[in-house]
Amino acid sequence: MKRKTTKNISRFSLTWRVVFLSSLLLLGLASLFTYISHSSLTRQFSDHRNTQVESQAKEIQLALRRSEESLRQLASLLAASYRLGPALISNDSTTVIHSLSSQWPTLQLESGIDEILVLNAHGNRIASWGIPQEGIFRPVRDWAQQVMYSEAPMSTLRCTYDCRQYIAVPVLVEGASVGMVVVSRSLADVTRQAQRMADSEVALLVAGQAASADMGGERTLDAWNGHLETVTHQSVTLPLLRDAARQATLPQLVNAPLIIQSGNSYYEVSAIRLDSNNSSQSAGYFLLVSDITGQIHTITQDTRTSLVISLLGWLAAEILLLVILWRPMARLRRLADVLPSLAKGGYSKARVMVPLPQKRLLDEIDVLDTTTLDLALQLESFECELRSRSEQLTLRVKELAQERDFVESLLDTARVFILTQDAHGHIMMVNDYALSMLSLDEASLIGKSFDDIFLYRELKGKASIGTHQDERVVQLPGQPERTIVWAHAALPAQQGETSARISVGLDITERKVAEARLTWLAQHDPLTELYNRRFFQEALDRALEQNCPGAVLFLDLDQFKEVNELSGHHAGDSLLRMVAEALHREFGRDYVIARLGGDEFSILLHDVDAKQAIQAAKSIDRVLDNVGLTVASRLHRAVASIGIALYPMHGETPSDIMASADVAMYKAKESGVQRWYLLEAIQHAKDELQQRVYWVERIRKALREDDFVLMVQPIVRLADRDVRHYEVLLRMRNEDGSLVAPGSFIPIAERSGQIIQLDRWVLRESLRALRSVQHQGISLAVNLSGQSFHDGGLTRFLADELAISGADPHKLILEITETAAVTDFATARGMMQGIRDLGCRTALDDFGVGFSSFHYLSQLPVDYIKIDGSFIRNLATSADSRIIVKAIADIAQGFGKQAIAEFVDQEALIPLLQAYGITYGQGFHLGKPMPMKATFSTMAEN
Repeated sequence: MKRKTTKNISRFSLTWRVVFLSSLLLLGLASLFTYISHSSLTRQFSDHRNTQVESQAKEIQLALRRSEESLRQLASLLAASYRLGPALISNDSTTVIHSLSSQWPTLQLESGIDEILVLNAHGNRIASWGIPQEGIFRPVRDWAQQVMYSEAPMSTLRCTYDCRQYIAVPVLVEGASVGMVVVSRSLADVTRQAQRMADSEVALLVAGQAASADMGGERTLDAWNGHLETVTHQSVTLPLLRDAARQATLPQLVNAPLIIQSGNSYYEVSAIRLDSNNSSQSAGYFLLVSDITGQIHTITQDTRTSLVISLLGWLAAEILLLVILWRPMARLRRLADVLPSLAKGGYSKARVMVPLPQKRLLDEIDVLDTTTLDLALQLESFECELRSRSEQLTLRVKELAQERDFVESLLDTARVFILTQDAHGHIMMVNDYALSMLSLDEASLIGKSFDDIFLYRELKGKASIGTHQDERVVQLPGQPERTIVWAHAALPAQQGETSARISVGLDITERKVAEARLTWLAQHDPLTELYNRRFFQEALDRALEQNCPGAVLFLDLDQFKEVNELSGHHAGDSLLRMVAEALHREFGRDYVIARLGGDEFSILLHDVDAKQAIQAAKSIDRVLDNVGLTVASRLHRAVASIGIALYPMHGETPSDIMASADVAMYKAKESGVQRWYLLEAIQHAKDELQQRVYWVERIRKALREDDFVLMVQPIVRLADRDVRHYEVLLRMRNEDGSLVAPGSFIPIAERSGQIIQLDRWVLRESLRALRSVQHQGISLAVNLSGQSFHDGGLTRFLADELAISGADPHKLILEITETAAVTDFATARGMMQGIRDLGCRTALDDFGVGFSSFHYLSQLPVDYIKIDGSFIRNLATSADSRIIVKAIADIAQGFGKQAIAEFVDQEALIPLLQAYGITYGQGFHLGKPMPMKATFSTMAEN
């Protein structure tokens, strides 16, 4: 394909790209810096002005209080006149006028008094001086009653057409009020003081309905519905106030100053409301006009300075960058000119234009120069070699025959079966590998039918020759059977010829053996090689579907726990294998024998009646009498209690029949006469009902009276034997103080539905205990039943208990068995995710027994997997167990899960577990169950 040329494409130099992009960045930073600086200056100026306005408002209020105090003193002096009191008592207005007329001019001129009123005890005006404010007399009469009643002065500020301060002082004669003197004064002095204190222009505004009734003149401000009573520098201030009235309301000015621009000057207008006692709708305001031109210009100048400095810095940085980049970019441009000519064969031009670097310290461009020179030499060498190879091409054509021979030899040496068939399925050619693997010569296969040599499996039936892939077996005399998977493809045919095909086969015999082994493990117990519980239940279900009578024998070894405790689990495993071998020898040909788990076995008898079932139980008892194991001079005999249940008499489902056999087995244990017990239908129903009622009530009583006890068993980190989490185990306390194992009451609790209450009790008590030890890094693992795990309210209950207890959710590990998780996978996955969302961790218990976990493990949100103890017990002696445990450990590590080995009962297992990458171990060798309270109390003391 012809390459596109770049000859006519314009280029934008990398130097100018860098300068352009860095300029954009620096200009953006300069603008941001200038904006932030301007915003900071503006905010500081605004804060300063707000503080100054608040200070001015306080000073004006102080001036008003001082004016009020001086006015009160003047009024008190007038009320204390020696002739005023008797004149008021006699209601002699002439005497009242003579007593105060001499003082009125002085008060008017020197103190700025605008009005004096004298009222008698009835509130009637006796005498007055000055110009009264319209509508003031009615409030004065109201003041008279209040002042003469309280015998204390009263002050107020009223704004109607103007703003005045009023002081009402009682006239006392012999401690009783005989009248009142009212004195008023305008705020002219206060306005002058405000101008001096604020260093601003000041105006006094009266606004409101009463004030605006007879407005007129140039001091009227219609926008504020008021007029200016007093204004300083009217020619400058009045136009600014008119602009402010158009831009803001009085409440807005009271809350925040307004900045107005007039020409090149800036002014700040603020308002201070006067507290007055008006019955009308008028109000007074002090208006302050301050020149802030200097501050605004300072901010503008600082902003410009910051912008100029930023631009100068940008310009300097760009010049420096250009100086730094110019020479390296020139060298790069030289390389950019050389490389296109190099692609066209200009090797000599490249050597001339690109100098060989002479510096000791090379930079990246020097490396490019050297690489370019090397590339020119190599391309020139490749071109010469290409010409040489072209000359040899003719010779290669002549060697096609040799190449054909080479292909044939390749087919012979390939480690797969390769043969060709004609249109009728007869073998035309076969490679040497197939002949050597089948121990045949070429004459034995050529011309023979492919289907006659390689047979289809009986279960798959025959397929047509046109099938592209199939699986066949070959069985030759004196050789083992081989399984070969074949892939077929049609060969090209000449016109008029029938199509042949080539077949390529791969020997999968060993893989089939491994698959068969896995299938066997899925149906058998690895320890005893008997059938497992799942296969037994399937066989029982098939037997029930045939509607034929039969029996189930349920065996439980007596005192088997003592074997494990006294001689170790390896001794118990040996005894279990001996029992399995004895049962298989006696009944393996005719009946289905299974190990259900632990020391429990079961035998399915087809087409037998009660008499034959009893005879089989007696035979088992006789066979087990000869089974015994001696360990360290201790003899352990195999003694079993056998429960017999007939079907369909004792149940119509596998679970009912197994429950009946279980009840019969416990009856056999209780019996001291014989080791077997045949369950009768009526007796079975009555006994089972009584047993269930007893345990249901016993569990209910234990929950009510708190008769359960929690034990803990350590889970040990194998690398350093450190213990950082424990598994919580449940026991029931008898009236005599002994403890009942969970196997006695847990099955009843599961059938009666009480298991959810039990699980919640264990969770609640475990969280309380966890709170006391979580600071030491201790975690607790709690087993959940399948019913609780599928309870929709579990997540809510767990969240509430975590909040109440205050325990760290990460220190709680909830365990669920593999069977319960896989039974309802979607619910299990959702519940596990909900538990993990609360912060708790999860573990998969009894992992590996079903061989289905490998598929689900990647999809279940679990943190730990606990490898079933049946694999761990036999780890030191069973190669199958080692293969399974290693596979589980590898898969767990691949999915990011941590593995815990159960039933670690000897030191010899620990190196093997560590070699497989298993982190934790649990078992009697590492630690036995202990009471939780005692364990954690000792831990707290340490």
